Amino acid sequence: MDIQKEVKKAKKGHRGAFEKLVLYYQVMMYRVAKTILSRDEDCADAIQETILKAYEKISTLREPKYFKSWLIRILMNECYQIGRQRKRVVSIEEWVEPSSLDSGYEKIEVTELLHKLPSEQRELLQFYHIEDISIYDLSVIYEVPENTIKTRLRRARENVRDIFQKEDDSKWINGKIK
Repeated sequence: MDIQKEVKKAKKGHRGAFEKLVLYYQVMMYRVAKTILSRDEDCADAIQETILKAYEKISTLREPKYFKSWLIRILMNECYQIGRQRKRVVSIEEWVEPSSLDSGYEKIEVTELLHKLPSEQRELLQFYHIEDISIYDLSVIYEVPENTIKTRLRRARENVRDIFQKEDDSKWINGKIK
């Protein structure tokens, strides 16, 4: 599918072209939302609002080649808004710790490690390494130069390494495991 061609059609009001774009990016939108929000219901709400806002505002998109970045930015803003609303309410589901049998030890360890990072570093690492969003696209999304994204990614990786090293060191006392 020629994305830019579909975006141009959608900008002219072609509903089918917009639907094709949404279907094409639906998995990516879910992954981005899941990176920021933990609950599937919140992800669905954010995606729904994003699709609505994108449909209403697609005529304001200047360059069709930036559609993906534009869509991700809208989605991120929706996720942050839902996250701010959710901070006021803590459900009992969030208190329950995931069991190691549900997802596998490695996934839980990586998730726990990432949650020890500041939110922007966690998001950058997940977007870049898990969602395969390019440095260029991240620079457009965060509205900063590419070198800034590279620096932030490097700092996030260093932070992960430091946290991992501290946890590994704390398991050992005098050359023996606690």
